[in-house]
Amino acid sequence: PLHRGVPAIRVTSSSNDLLDSQVKEQTEKEELDRNQSSHRFPFWSLFPDNSPLTKYDATDNGFASDPFTLGTPRSRHRLTMLLLKSSLVVIVILALTGSFWWTLSISTSSRGHIFHSSRRLQERLVSDFWDIGELSFGTSRMKEIEFCPGELENYIPCFNVSENLDSGFSDGNEYDRVCRQGSRQNCLVLPPMNYKIPLRWPTGRDIIWVANVKITGQEVFTSGSLTKRMMMLEEEQISFRSASLMFDGVEDYSHQIAEMIGLRNESNFIQAGIRTILDIGCGYGSFGAHLFSEQILTICIANYESSGSQVQLTLERGLPAMIGSFSSKQLPYPSLSFDLLHCARCGIDWDKKDGTFLIEVDRVLRPGGYFVWTSPLINVQSSLRNKEKQKRWNFVRDFAENLCWELMSQQDETVVWKKTSKKTCYNSRKSGSGPSICSKVQDVEFPYYRPLQNCIGGMHSRRWVPIEERATWPSRSNLNRSELALYGLHLDELNEDTANYRIIVRNYWSLLSPLIFSDHPKRPGDEDPSPPYNMLRNVLDMNARYGGLNAALLEARKSVWVMNVVPTTGPKYLPLILDRGYFGVLHDWCEAFPTYPRTYDMVHAEGLLSLESSQHWRCTMLDIFTEIDRMLRPEGWIIIRDTALLIDSARVLTRRLKWEARVIEIESNNDERLLICQKPFFKRQP
Repeated sequence: PLHRGVPAIRVTSSSNDLLDSQVKEQTEKEELDRNQSSHRFPFWSLFPDNSPLTKYDATDNGFASDPFTLGTPRSRHRLTMLLLKSSLVVIVILALTGSFWWTLSISTSSRGHIFHSSRRLQERLVSDFWDIGELSFGTSRMKEIEFCPGELENYIPCFNVSENLDSGFSDGNEYDRVCRQGSRQNCLVLPPMNYKIPLRWPTGRDIIWVANVKITGQEVFTSGSLTKRMMMLEEEQISFRSASLMFDGVEDYSHQIAEMIGLRNESNFIQAGIRTILDIGCGYGSFGAHLFSEQILTICIANYESSGSQVQLTLERGLPAMIGSFSSKQLPYPSLSFDLLHCARCGIDWDKKDGTFLIEVDRVLRPGGYFVWTSPLINVQSSLRNKEKQKRWNFVRDFAENLCWELMSQQDETVVWKKTSKKTCYNSRKSGSGPSICSKVQDVEFPYYRPLQNCIGGMHSRRWVPIEERATWPSRSNLNRSELALYGLHLDELNEDTANYRIIVRNYWSLLSPLIFSDHPKRPGDEDPSPPYNMLRNVLDMNARYGGLNAALLEARKSVWVMNVVPTTGPKYLPLILDRGYFGVLHDWCEAFPTYPRTYDMVHAEGLLSLESSQHWRCTMLDIFTEIDRMLRPEGWIIIRDTALLIDSARVLTRRLKWEARVIEIESNNDERLLICQKPFFKRQP
């Protein structure tokens, strides 16, 4: 019962031709079956088959082309193209002329309706232009995307240490995220040879398959971090045993931090206003795994690592994580985002670069928040014997004081600071001591990998609210009128969004079933068992808006955490999501997401294609979909909700990506459709 997989589809490096022929035969068979069964199954209109639209071939941008001219002589092809282009020119001229005279004749009161209809006609016209423009490419556009070579099984675009070193990056900057032109690979990443579907939560939190991650036995046994030592290698599995007597207990460590803050134990974190924690260099996530039972949301960030990755193993355990570096750029989070930052031997030299790293910690830390640092450098006895260590520790301590941090407690190798809740502290500092306050121009609330600043940020934000004055979790997720007013929203809007997502999640959960992909697809009914609450764990929302999906999944008591992504091209509601007690990040979906392959069980995208379409397709729909495929685990789910035209175009691409797909009509909205897809489990042969 712990396994949720089905027998994998085996693929060898020499089987591409065979696979192509099998796909072709299967397509012909499906076409014949569909024609024969169209009168037998009345629900085909609700769940169309997985064959492409019979009029179209797929293109790189997700739009389509007509295949009926294939195989004709060149002269006939040119004549056909000339006739089509001439016809299109005539149609466009007539349409524009008619539209002009029609616009002159309509009344002002009806223009709102006309604009809506005109917008739909424009979308259709854009689609038709792509259809005709791609005719000359023929069936080559329908060819399935090939699998990547085996060495790319852990491939992450934008993270290439060797190329960065060749370009002159050094001093830790070689781990920076650099999205160069052409860094994407137009192929599908296969899982490792012995990959297995992860165990379901909560079992998967403590046991993972060795073959699913890139790590050596030597890396397991020589891990030096406190939270890295909470693991054992057992044949095909890695077991995380934080309560074992053989290892330092993360429970005792968490209890120590709570006492240093002034709390009885870690179960009182919520009452102290602590809900979200940024764990820098998290080891393998044991600190966050322990606090999860206390309703504390801990997100791990660490540098890209080609082997033994902290982020990859943490995500494999079903815990929040993403690649992030303090080397030279600001993190893609708004100012004043987290209640506590934690660094346990995280490998960052906080005394370097004139304290710039500590300034970045201060930027993302909420007023009244805590910074917890565990390091041998803090050990008093050790520092007294080593003047260099003592000098470094003195710099960090003095710099923290100039940031208006209060040193609350220091025990053994751990120290806890508390950020000030009062802005007046910065004005009371001695002249010339510590970094200056950023100007309004410098103090950007939504930085997206900007260079690190040497001034104190967040001071101009309207969100300067001490954590003690915020509502505690879970009441925090329901923002009040004054908090919503900061984002130009009314309480009714958030309530309506929450109510809608309650219904949406209930419908989604009933559809996440192989029933809709079977030979006799149907919508699961009341008599069909609902998927278990722990069917999914890692969820990615590509266009999160207010975090409604996250809220509804938690309210429905699903065992998930959600990576809420706010696109750089859309409305900037990321601070709202973070203020609700969820986690989120800013991202440009024309670039690769900073995560390893096979890290999410479900990817959700509502309105994302419309958003990118409004930006004139800075990248193709296929680019976005191949990135989804890279991030998604085998047998993972994709749910896309968008306009009918865009869903039709997207569905054509699913054949190229080898996804199983169904389009579902939305009864309450005729202009939108739902595309439900599942990624098959392709497994590489030796």
